[in-house]
Amino acid sequence: MPEAATRRRQLVPFAALSASYFAHIGFFNPYLPLWLKELGFSILAISLLTSVQAATRLFAPYGWGALSDHTGERVKLLRYGATVALISSCGLWLDFDSRFGIWWLTAVLLVMFTHTSAMMPMSEAAMAHLISQGGAFDARRYGRVRLWGSLGFLVTVFAAGAWFEWFGMRHFPAWTFLSLLAVTVSVWCLPNLKEAVNPHEEKVPVLPILRLRPVQWFFAAAFFHVLAHIGIYVFFSLYLDSIGYSKAMIGILWAVSVVVEIGWFYTQGRWLPKFSLTGWLVICAAATTLRMGLTATYAGVLAVLVFAQMLHALTFATHHTVCIALLSHHFPGRLRGRGQALYVVVAYGMPGVLGGLAGGLLSSAFGLVSVYWACTVVSLMATACAFVAWRLQRSLEAAAS
Repeated sequence: MPEAATRRRQLVPFAALSASYFAHIGFFNPYLPLWLKELGFSILAISLLTSVQAATRLFAPYGWGALSDHTGERVKLLRYGATVALISSCGLWLDFDSRFGIWWLTAVLLVMFTHTSAMMPMSEAAMAHLISQGGAFDARRYGRVRLWGSLGFLVTVFAAGAWFEWFGMRHFPAWTFLSLLAVTVSVWCLPNLKEAVNPHEEKVPVLPILRLRPVQWFFAAAFFHVLAHIGIYVFFSLYLDSIGYSKAMIGILWAVSVVVEIGWFYTQGRWLPKFSLTGWLVICAAATTLRMGLTATYAGVLAVLVFAQMLHALTFATHHTVCIALLSHHFPGRLRGRGQALYVVVAYGMPGVLGGLAGGLLSSAFGLVSVYWACTVVSLMATACAFVAWRLQRSLEAAAS
């Protein structure tokens, strides 16, 4: 019992980090495109600038993850990253009206995202070390910590929408600095945990794991699943703004998705055992197909759009937990940091760059609604990959029995 109480106390700072980090994401990601639009950038330029975050996820998470696996110093690396991101965010106050403005802004975002893009993978890896006992992933405890991130997101997406509606977008840099300050304080409050690393122990290679077919199809499903969500992550606020929704209503619609996300994280220990992890992958991908199709077809009907946003409980919250659990299974021990980092690279970095660029070209040529039709097609591809992963899982279970 004392050990259990100690572990609970150690998880409290992780809940604070999750809350502050996703509070930052809750206003930054939805309203960055609108701030860039107010600065006078075109839709194509906005898609390129928002893709900088995804571009850093192609290299930064794996670099940080490999370093954290090698040293075991996940918390110290988190502290360094948060501090540098906070300092670099001051560059958002610069004047971007000159012809070189877009390059200065790109440099500021590049430095900032390089140091924030790996924060959640390292935090998830450190937390997984605490909640995984005997190789088993404790989904209930993970959900109780992760829901604080959803609460943080909910508060800022709603508050920022109302603030920007009333005062305009000029305070966006101040919101960025203050939210990253909260992240930095939270990181410095984390227990200085270090996983034991034997300097004479042979480095565990990750390539043999990546050659396993179930792992390959899992990553393929994750890639297409998140690629389909680029329509939400990058273009959703611009899409709603273009069809007449106010900034406050945009914030409310983002908040709807987070409310159902919180409900899932709080109760997921009850629902996850009803299907296999790969079975949940299929369900989540099918729900994404429905969500994107409804957003493309009925975005002007508020009730339908609210329902589509409620599917976020499946398309993000369930999918995220299932992916973290599968990563914990496939990449245990000293593979944990690299497994989490590879997930960010494959499922967020590559889809973010590809989706941001393709979405920018599509929306410029055919309008923003075309992005959601493309996302519907990609969702079907994610469903097919998830189905293959499920069949492989069933074959392995049948062979073992």
